[in-house]
Amino acid sequence: MCVMSFRLSRWRGTTLLSALGVCLGLAAQPVAADDSHGRQWHLDAMSAEELWPVSRGKGVTIAVIDSGVDPVPELRGRVTTRKSFVKSPPSDGGDGNSHGTSMASLIAGSGSSGGVQGLAPGAKIMSLQTRYRAVAFGGGENWGSAIRYAADHGARIINLSQTATGTLDRHRRQMEDAVEYAIKKGLVIFAATGNDGDKGNVPRYPSTFPGVVGVGAVDQSGKVARFSTYGQQVKFAAPGVDIPGRCADGQKMCQNSGTSASTALASASAALIWSKHPTWTGNQVLRVMMQTASKPKGKVPSPYIGYGIIRPGQVLIDGKGDPGNPDVNPLLPREETGSGGGSSSAQSASPSKGVEVGAGPEDVRRAVNGAASDRGGSGGSGFLWVLLGGGGVVVVAVTAFLFARARRSQTTA
Repeated sequence: MCVMSFRLSRWRGTTLLSALGVCLGLAAQPVAADDSHGRQWHLDAMSAEELWPVSRGKGVTIAVIDSGVDPVPELRGRVTTRKSFVKSPPSDGGDGNSHGTSMASLIAGSGSSGGVQGLAPGAKIMSLQTRYRAVAFGGGENWGSAIRYAADHGARIINLSQTATGTLDRHRRQMEDAVEYAIKKGLVIFAATGNDGDKGNVPRYPSTFPGVVGVGAVDQSGKVARFSTYGQQVKFAAPGVDIPGRCADGQKMCQNSGTSASTALASASAALIWSKHPTWTGNQVLRVMMQTASKPKGKVPSPYIGYGIIRPGQVLIDGKGDPGNPDVNPLLPREETGSGGGSSSAQSASPSKGVEVGAGPEDVRRAVNGAASDRGGSGGSGFLWVLLGGGGVVVVAVTAFLFARARRSQTTA
């Protein structure tokens, strides 16, 4: 899948972008290790320094279902489990863990030895390997087993910075059944939407599965990334352009672009909130994230950024968001309760004008009218979030909203 990489001609403030090119997988530009921290603009945008005294993600385990995680310095002591679901490694050897390593580092990296500083450095990582290298190698059919393992072994959040189309029907059904199983057990699943928004815009699972939180990408100026796959599967957006991570060799540092990174930052944000409010359910964590996201202009959810750009500072610093019913998933119209086994119907309140109802109408209404739209207030939202709160998101123009025929492929996002 192709993505467009961008170079920042100014760091902070007004950002001028110049296209560099198109490549497969994550766009990557090498950077010096000692400069990587200075380029982590997303931490400033999300007010990380203000968040960490309140929450660092302690007590929350995130299952990173990906290519595995290398023992890099910034993840020392943070990986609790390493398990592979891949039956046959590549014939030429090597396991190509760089993508999974980058995702885990963005979530929980300590920043030590010039490595990546994660947004939730107190969180723990469960490394579940389902493929090799940047291109899937026996990937999709292993995801179902990994998802179930995560649900049964203490993970609270699943990070799937991977996408697929055209997998065999039985493998797809296994994946969807596993997703439903994990959600019923109370896990929150974040999944990349994909990187071909400007190249066919094919909807990709598991982001399209019911209850999965699809995540799109925005750049430093708050614009939707050209490559970010859009559609009704998008529930949130997060920074995803020029994000520091490991290069393909797993050693050097590169600037990466893709919804993979956005997904990792969404998972980390949920971990911060859940750590601060450990008695909440995953449904409640999602609900306050919906309410406090920086809203798009016009219809909510937007096909480009869903309920908005994630702002954990609104919850952690400003105390905003109403967690609501612990047993009702705000992204599903009907959900079984966790205690009685019966069903809880979506509430009957009418949604706001222009809202596409994919969740319970009352939850959608509260998300639309949530406390996030301060229109210029700061309150722990960070400079990017202030900008977006004041002027809305400038969406990259598209000529049509047409999904191309799904093709047989699996890839990272």
